[in-house]
Amino acid sequence: MIEDQSQTDRSETSLATSALIQAVEEQLADWEGSELAQFVSRAPESRETYLSGSGLPLKRVYTPADLPADWESIGLPGRYPYTRGPYPTMYRGRTWTMRQIAGFGQAEETNKRFQYLIAQGQTGLSVDFDMPTLMGLDSDDEMSLGEVGREGVAIDVLSDMEALFEGIDLEEISVSMTINPSAWILLAMYIAVAEERGYDLNKLSGTIQNDILKEYVAQKEWIYPVRPQHAHRPGHRCLLRRTHGAIQPREHQRLPHQ
Repeated sequence: MIEDQSQTDRSETSLATSALIQAVEEQLADWEGSELAQFVSRAPESRETYLSGSGLPLKRVYTPADLPADWESIGLPGRYPYTRGPYPTMYRGRTWTMRQIAGFGQAEETNKRFQYLIAQGQTGLSVDFDMPTLMGLDSDDEMSLGEVGREGVAIDVLSDMEALFEGIDLEEISVSMTINPSAWILLAMYIAVAEERGYDLNKLSGTIQNDILKEYVAQKEWIYPVRPQHAHRPGHRCLLRRTHGAIQPREHQRLPHQ
């Protein structure tokens, strides 16, 4: 009885009937064997396979046969499963954010660069921090020697964050912070600046990162090492095992020089 009800529910939300799918597939096969075959014999396509920007294979043509099983797999914008986007109006309300990463020297220097980028039409900011900031070190720490302000901006105290966004309306522009280990500290400073200026915190937008594996594999500013994990379990992929080993709580307390 439950199974029958489930089938009824699926049929009510189905995007295409089985009869329609069968008819479309028959038409597609006929089209491929006639019009398409004749045309391609005279004017071949430029390549054998086509890929999307994500590297996924693209079909020549899509039909109702390619639709998900039911409406619930698509849904509405701003509603789970977010297939049609995370926001209800998507780009009808505002265009996508355009930002170029920037950060060097002291906060005042990077602020000038931010002001220039905004004047050129940039709609978001992406902050690049120097290695000491990424590692949670102050600029006067002995381990920071030679690295302060080199590959990003140096942020040590709240006044640095204030100078970084001087003259920039944080309610109107989103801010992405390319930082992982000490991201929560920089986020706290950012919110403190917003509160000091009297901004509505609900209008702040932007991102920080929480991807320590990316730091280990790519950027190399990790504050604790990923250690081998030998607890193999049937059915687990290698990546899952490695991730399992990377998130052991005891590792969160280790610093690179320890």
